[in-house]
Amino acid sequence: MENVYGNPHSQNISSKLTHDTVEHVRYRILEHFHTSTEDYSVIFTAGSTAALKLVAEAFPWVSPGPESNGSRFCYLIDSHTSVVGMRKVTTAMNVTSIPVRPEDVRAAETRGTAASDPDCQLPHLFCYPAQSNFSGTRYPLSWIGEVKAGRMCPMSVPGKWFVLLDAASYVSTSPLDLSVHQADFVPLSFYKIFGFPTGLGALLVNNRVAPLLRKTYFGGGTAAAYLAGEDFYIPRQSVAERFEDGTISFLDVIALKHGFDALERLTGGMENIKQHTFTLAQYTYTALCALRYPNGAPVVRIYSDSEFSSPEVQGPVINFNVLDHSGNIIGYSQVDKMASLYNIHVRTGCFCNTGACQKHLGISDEMVRKHLEAGHVCGDDVDLIDGHPTGSVRISFGYMSTLEDAQAFLRFIIAMQLHQCDGQPLPPTTPGEVGAPSESEAQDAVPATVDRCSSSPWEDAPTDSGVSNDLPTTVAAVGLHPPLPMATRTQQIPSEKAAGVLDGGLGPRVITNLYLYPIKSCAAFEVTKWPIGSQGLLYDRSWMVVNHNGVCLSQKQEPRLCLIQPFIDLPQKIMVIKAKGMEPIAVPLEENGERTQICQSKVCADRVNTYNCGEKISSWLSRFFGHPCQLLKQSSNFQRSAKKRVKDQSAGSTATLSLVNEAQYLLINRPSVLELQQQLNASDANGKEELFPMKELISRFRANIITSGTSAFEEETWDEISVGSLRFQVLGPCHRCQMICINQQTGQRNQNVFQKLSESRARKVNFGVYLTHTSLDFSSPAFLSVGSQVLPVLKENTEHHELPASTEHQDVIS
Repeated sequence: MENVYGNPHSQNISSKLTHDTVEHVRYRILEHFHTSTEDYSVIFTAGSTAALKLVAEAFPWVSPGPESNGSRFCYLIDSHTSVVGMRKVTTAMNVTSIPVRPEDVRAAETRGTAASDPDCQLPHLFCYPAQSNFSGTRYPLSWIGEVKAGRMCPMSVPGKWFVLLDAASYVSTSPLDLSVHQADFVPLSFYKIFGFPTGLGALLVNNRVAPLLRKTYFGGGTAAAYLAGEDFYIPRQSVAERFEDGTISFLDVIALKHGFDALERLTGGMENIKQHTFTLAQYTYTALCALRYPNGAPVVRIYSDSEFSSPEVQGPVINFNVLDHSGNIIGYSQVDKMASLYNIHVRTGCFCNTGACQKHLGISDEMVRKHLEAGHVCGDDVDLIDGHPTGSVRISFGYMSTLEDAQAFLRFIIAMQLHQCDGQPLPPTTPGEVGAPSESEAQDAVPATVDRCSSSPWEDAPTDSGVSNDLPTTVAAVGLHPPLPMATRTQQIPSEKAAGVLDGGLGPRVITNLYLYPIKSCAAFEVTKWPIGSQGLLYDRSWMVVNHNGVCLSQKQEPRLCLIQPFIDLPQKIMVIKAKGMEPIAVPLEENGERTQICQSKVCADRVNTYNCGEKISSWLSRFFGHPCQLLKQSSNFQRSAKKRVKDQSAGSTATLSLVNEAQYLLINRPSVLELQQQLNASDANGKEELFPMKELISRFRANIITSGTSAFEEETWDEISVGSLRFQVLGPCHRCQMICINQQTGQRNQNVFQKLSESRARKVNFGVYLTHTSLDFSSPAFLSVGSQVLPVLKENTEHHELPASTEHQDVIS
């Protein structure tokens, strides 16, 4: 806003300003860590990972030979992936990598093991984190001096040990005094301190070690002189200039000055942050440990090497898994989805720390391999395999966290597991009590009680006063939308025949409702007969709304998408789009091939070819949502292949998809919805009823085909189904996300649906099954119709049993 900054590798005024400002920021960074340029150099990198890679590549490793056994690379098992990954570099140099357990290092500290030959200068490197990014365990900074002095060695080999302190997690909430704890290498990540900038880190290098570092590649700005035609290169003198290849991210570097200024102004310094964040973590830890089911079983299992006794041994990180009343672990993906309903975002998985994850969760090396074979990879949502967790849940506190944040999280855990909505006391926060925040923090929070479970002020209310808890004998197939003009009405008004179909009795299985969703995540369009295309129901999810960055919007980010109502008029070859307060607008069903410009987009990690439907509809959507949006349609000649293969499908004949998430069709069964409805409409402990009409519940699951079955969840035993001459393969269950909490008529959220489904379905939240058509013959038109009989084929070796409704909620105790 106020200056022009040029490339620092030049001599003009703007470039000199950049150079001088960047150098000042280097001083400020070193000042923050209580050191100066006399002892340390700051090398800016793309993050702490890049800093670790730099050390791995530049450290003076010695390969084994006739005169020595070579260097050793030792790292603590409780290390980030980026530390463990350094071993790939050392392996290429035939240098031995040795993981060591924390208890082994502590044992070496106790017995004071030292090298047998103190004069040997063979370089070894020991890496350990100041704070575990998995559990928040803080390892002694005194190890730095002990190892460097030779009084303690990770392993007994002759040579000189250097120490890399991974401080990325630690320095986000704690002061680090490098004048006392003089590590040789200290990688940092600035966004962990400020939240910005995200692509900038640094390596702090002890100046006594810097001359030993070796460099092979050289980039712009690092050379004092070199020849293009000969192997002649002289590096610059300063460590930073030698190792900062190319132009550094100088605008982000300059932003660091403002970050340090703001941090000091808001908090008074890192010591205050350390005490504040630890107090919040200790309070939350104490409260979580106190939560019990009526049978005395704990609600959570916390993975920690400390008892949160002091900030010297524990950082403001709590790692845990949620348990049910029988002690079984509830998968982290499930907890993550529930937390988001309460507007709480947690980190899940193994947190790029497989060593700590294996130790705390009891995962053997063989299990890791088996999990990979089962399809689990780092960062996915496969949270349980054979009942064993593949990861956990982590919460962390920063300088901006408050007591109210901690209490909101505790209320979420209580509401999710103990089902208590009113009057549940949180642990006291009396000043002076163990785990209590300071008086100034606590004075507004005592006494604290749990508010209503709902995080939304909206109450789910019945729209039909005639709905009762009695089981209905018939279900009216009422259209979700008003009819279109007469030209297409025959395809949109539910038939009289459909109004009397069975709701789960002993009669035949038939299609009771058909829905398509022309615009992804927008309202349903109900029909009674509809043509089938190569990708499913014709025009189902052929369009999508994207934001100004071209990212596809869903109801998870923009719940109001469900208020956009598309109607397809096949004879007129248009889609009419309506919304409250907006004039209807028409969009052609097909693109104009001559003027269409194809662009590439992404849907569920798949690349798709799309085209923009024009400025007129973009302006209409932007006005409705209040921010820039566009409507894109999948190109008609683009083939998006399904990931799930159909049984007996020949190679090269993969099913094709529209802009759907998983499969061509989604089917749900009315008896399954009915069972869920009964559970949701049951009175709670206070005698209050929240009614969920059948039609409203069905709309939440956004299925294409609704059937009347004979028992709840029998559809999960089907292998394939036939509807007339059409055959469909069942691909598996639909794993539900938070979108089922959104009322499709109002756009309002209610987490009860997801929570109840999770409880009743053994925490898997499966509802409905995916289908794809098989052996479809397009030589003649094919249609699906309401009232058509559904003939299922059971899976082999399947015995179907009715699934019992969930038991009554137990009363809460804490």
